[in-house]
Amino acid sequence: MENLPQIKFFIVEEDIFCANVYNQYLLNMNYNDITHYANGTDCINNLHQNPDIIFLYHHMEDINGFEVLKKIKQYNSNIYVIMISRQENTKTVVNALRLGAFDYIIKGNDSYEKIELIINKIIAIKEQLKASHPGFIKRLLSIF
Repeated sequence: MENLPQIKFFIVEEDIFCANVYNQYLLNMNYNDITHYANGTDCINNLHQNPDIIFLYHHMEDINGFEVLKKIKQYNSNIYVIMISRQENTKTVVNALRLGAFDYIIKGNDSYEKIELIINKIIAIKEQLKASHPGFIKRLLSIF
């Protein structure tokens, strides 16, 4: 088994069944730092835990997924947010991406395969960024 990077996940999903399925799927991929929130407000209130990836359901009762996405990006623009919805509306997808979502998944039979592909894409991007700027953090810290 390859050595997976440590990734902190938030799952923001009102449907407890879907949330548990996503959680189990991530556990099966050997990720274990996973926190579920049943609403957007709880997610926003816990951003200080610094998640790497947030799976965010679009249509929630307490606060719209777009509003949660805006607040996440205001807090830390480097958090990868994947919007999840049942809607196959192009305008919704475009708005999610315009507001800073990394990707958009339409709930369906292939959602889990898409999740794995997206996580692998994010890992590759993070490795590229680390390789292209290996001393950036060190230089930044030396300024202080």
